[in-house]
Amino acid sequence: MLLTQARWFHAQGYSVQVAFFYDKEGLQEEWLAAHPFPIHNLRAWRWDADAFSNILRLLPGLLRLWFLLRRERVQIVEAFTPHSNVLGLPVAWLARVSQRIATHHGYIEGASQGLARAHGWLVSSGLATHMVAVSERVRRIAIEEEGARAERVSVITNGIELADVQKFSKAEIASLRASLDVPESTLLALTVGRLMEQKGHTYLLDAIPQILQQCPDVVFAFAGEGPLRAELEAKASELGISEAIRFLGLRDDIPSLLQAADIFLMPSLWEGLPIAMLEAMRATLPIVVSEVEGVEDVIVDGRNGVLVASKDVPGLAAAVIKLLKDPQRRVKLGEAGRETLAVEYTVERMCKQYEALFLNQNTGDDRA
Repeated sequence: MLLTQARWFHAQGYSVQVAFFYDKEGLQEEWLAAHPFPIHNLRAWRWDADAFSNILRLLPGLLRLWFLLRRERVQIVEAFTPHSNVLGLPVAWLARVSQRIATHHGYIEGASQGLARAHGWLVSSGLATHMVAVSERVRRIAIEEEGARAERVSVITNGIELADVQKFSKAEIASLRASLDVPESTLLALTVGRLMEQKGHTYLLDAIPQILQQCPDVVFAFAGEGPLRAELEAKASELGISEAIRFLGLRDDIPSLLQAADIFLMPSLWEGLPIAMLEAMRATLPIVVSEVEGVEDVIVDGRNGVLVASKDVPGLAAAVIKLLKDPQRRVKLGEAGRETLAVEYTVERMCKQYEALFLNQNTGDDRA
């Protein structure tokens, strides 16, 4: 979302700077080569370092951010994660940036209650002049659970580019499926996301034996890496379903995987407004997804997707079986999902709402 917004605002003629507290996967050079605006690594953290070493890194990193904001005379800062909100926006306040926008993309796994309260205090104190929530339920969480002032929190939903995907030929799709050992006559069910508790993969694994009993010609592909991979692989083996599972790891070809799939699954326990789901809708894929925050704002059950209760293994299995057995319904839901995306969840619509917020916002700066 950060880079998507940065590209749009740069294209409109705005001066854009991008900064990350740390570069976990060494992507800075690649991103610099692909984008026409500066991208800064503040070197304020290291994923593999101990806490004491990171504290020593954090202070210089915050100072680098302060100097960047002052040197470039930045007028608006938008932060994209809870830690960026809590750490970056006070620095922006000290650097006398007039608009300091926090964004809330939903609950972050592993985040403490103290961080959540700090999130709310940040908004209510004026260190953040406004907060954007990516769904109405996330807005309620910010207000009711984190203590943010209601008048300073609004909703702007995520958006993606509709035409930003290469169309792959039937031969290319067949080649990709063959590389995954998925025969042409076999259905491919795809889920995309980090292998972590939030994404609910363990519940999908529990549902797969029931699905295979009625739909034996289906393969389930898990695109993504994460701390639970070994545990999930072991569980698949215990359930006797390993032959029907493909753990794909990190992939840079998600658009082609989506085009190769027949159905998209997202059994999440919580979300903000998941980009992977929007990408599946762009690919005209029928989706089965947990009824969690963000999702419920986008999907109307039976109209443009299928909603199931979070952690409901029998319900998930039944929904997937019904969809796998009904190709016409898959086509209908996929087309309706793309229509929803085209009307309500485009980058243009999202960024114009942010632009209106930036241009019209009363900063509420307590120093004014």
